[in-house]
Amino acid sequence: MDKLDSPIYVTQPALPDLEDFIPYLRQIWENKILTNNGPFHKQLEKELAEYLGVPYISLFANGSLALLTALQVLRIGGEVITTPYSFVATTHCLWWNNIKPVFVDIEPEFCNLDPEKIEAAITPKTSAILPVHVYGNPCKIERIQEIADIYGLKVIYDAAHAFGVRYNGQSIFNYGDLSVLSFHATKVFNTMEGGAIVCHDAPTKKRIDYLKNFGFAGETTVIAPGINSKMNEMQAALGLVQLKHNQENIDKRRAIVGLYRKHLSGIPGISFLPEPQNTVSNFAYFPIFVEEIEFGMSRDQLYENLKQANIYGRRYFYPLISDFPMYRNLDSASPANLPVARYTADRVQCLPLYPILEPEQIMHVARLIKLLRQRTNSPDTHQPINAEAQNKVP
Repeated sequence: MDKLDSPIYVTQPALPDLEDFIPYLRQIWENKILTNNGPFHKQLEKELAEYLGVPYISLFANGSLALLTALQVLRIGGEVITTPYSFVATTHCLWWNNIKPVFVDIEPEFCNLDPEKIEAAITPKTSAILPVHVYGNPCKIERIQEIADIYGLKVIYDAAHAFGVRYNGQSIFNYGDLSVLSFHATKVFNTMEGGAIVCHDAPTKKRIDYLKNFGFAGETTVIAPGINSKMNEMQAALGLVQLKHNQENIDKRRAIVGLYRKHLSGIPGISFLPEPQNTVSNFAYFPIFVEEIEFGMSRDQLYENLKQANIYGRRYFYPLISDFPMYRNLDSASPANLPVARYTADRVQCLPLYPILEPEQIMHVARLIKLLRQRTNSPDTHQPINAEAQNKVP
């Protein structure tokens, strides 16, 4: 198979023109405020709250520190019900807070926590539910909240994938008790590293801000054992520039997803998620799911073949969190408890998706996937794939 001269990675950070960022750096150098709730930090919190349509947002150095702090803010302990189908940070933050994760299976439609499996996992030690809006698609929010209300549980959403997503006409961050965001370099909106907590009232915002700054409530007053998780001024400045281009980047992502759907539709053994209803998406990821018998090769074989062609997807999320050594001895981590999550993790591959990805590159990825299936299902499976053959695939 012909190898591309330049690799296509699963993602690439969206960055503004350097010339747009330099004036912010000059201002930082002039005022010599690098961190600790500086002017850009304050401005970014204000502009993000307006842009997202949320009442209060507090910025963090990264999303993991935001989630660690969110659990402290609501004084969560004991057991928390969560998903095995996510990035490990979701569950690691529970572990670091000495909280026992209780894994519940996912629903097949959008790969989110299955609310119909939650009640059976609730015990007297359960204090909260920690769902993830996987790939930016909304969880079954109303049903999760209904269960939380019945049992007196808090709901913290890991919304790392969901920047800018709107559900039923409002920000997805307005649901649950808290929502935690990530502004990592791989995300739709990035500040190099970064994160945030969205909350619904001023007292909670104040407690969050205390906890992310060592617990200081004044020059000599410490009210809680907080940590240092503040976003610095350079991160905040980049965020301000990035925000100006965010909708443009989302529009480009929408076009890319449209091309993938068009050119991969109808390939036996390849499926993708439906478009969520009542939702304004951010098109954060494009996962496909590979059925080995129909497609002619396994997901891992497709993954390796694409890598050989210099196309680097990622198997988000494989393996399951529950398979890692620190979690697999938990009763809830049993494979028998998580059949849908396991089935999904064994078949998923996220294809390259970022704003500067060219249509020709997307077409190339789609052609290769089609050609790999044709070759695998051909009587002569050893026939090499060359550039001329690739170009003949529609």
